[in-house]
Amino acid sequence: MSRPAIYFAVTSHGFGHAVRAASVVAKIQQLDPDILIILVTTAPRWLLESYIPGDFIQRPRAFDVGVIQADSINMDKAATLAKLQEIRQQQNTIIASEVNYIRTNKVKLVLADIPFLAAPIARLAGIPSWMMSNFGWDFIYRDWGEEFGEIADWIGECYGQSDLLFRLPLHEPMSAFPKIADVGLTGGTPRFSREELQKTFNLKASPERTILLTFGGLGLQQIPYHNLQNFPDWQFITFDRKAPDLPNLIKVMKNDHRPVDFMPFCDRVLSKPGYSTFAEALRLKIPLISLRREGFAESPLLIEGMQNYTEHLVLAPEEFSQGNWDFLRQPLQPPRKTASLPGDGTETIARAVVDYCHNSL
Repeated sequence: MSRPAIYFAVTSHGFGHAVRAASVVAKIQQLDPDILIILVTTAPRWLLESYIPGDFIQRPRAFDVGVIQADSINMDKAATLAKLQEIRQQQNTIIASEVNYIRTNKVKLVLADIPFLAAPIARLAGIPSWMMSNFGWDFIYRDWGEEFGEIADWIGECYGQSDLLFRLPLHEPMSAFPKIADVGLTGGTPRFSREELQKTFNLKASPERTILLTFGGLGLQQIPYHNLQNFPDWQFITFDRKAPDLPNLIKVMKNDHRPVDFMPFCDRVLSKPGYSTFAEALRLKIPLISLRREGFAESPLLIEGMQNYTEHLVLAPEEFSQGNWDFLRQPLQPPRKTASLPGDGTETIARAVVDYCHNSL
């Protein structure tokens, strides 16, 4: 009997979509190692492997563009629109190619986070399409004005062909989707002890005054590392391989450690608005300091969630880029709500996939 195959299409914009998708894949494999996962994304394989211990097939295809940008803050809307129009013109060819691949490999289910063409691909292939996200790309583009209206309508029509959306916390309404199931936060689980990280990175024995700097897969063009000299007794951790060598800065240079592995041993995370970073920190109850991000409609939702559910500070970009980082000495703001968000999204989605595979045999 052949292994059940799942086709998982993932937005290649940044690292966040790949991270939360890969965490679901890892849980699927834990629940049923016999399920074959085909990850359809141009995200770096090392990133996927840092979350997925088992085997998987990577099909390097991109069915959406996300946002074309120089770094995690600065966006090129004109280039993004041009690329979206190109994808729309080529959609029939893209869909036909993927339907052929799905049929050849006897795929049972399409998952997506959250390329819009995944739904019409699945529909033409005659199999269900399930999606997971806290926003749709129609929501992001519609906020950019009239010139994106037609593209946003088309994307919403594509999403309308999906069979089920697992709606993650910190979400927009996502009204284009016909059937919605709300689930908890997704993310990876730390896999190193404090002792292991102390030995490998000379990590401090106490999380006090230990700051994780993480700005997503695209990073920031200018991080004012010189400010770290104002905090000689503090310890900072970065995954920026171009960062300078400083006595109080740990540079993580290899791909076998992830930001989530360090979070339990830090007293706060300094970041930009990003679902996966926020979700992993919220799951672990780690305080967040975040820059604001203008012009990206998801950002206010994430900032609001941070303010509601964890100790936090919100920074204007100039406080980060031009100040002396005195904000690190400020007291954190308490969460607005006493309740916490459920952290079972990864498990809920993975279990649903495994159950579907077993029931469709």
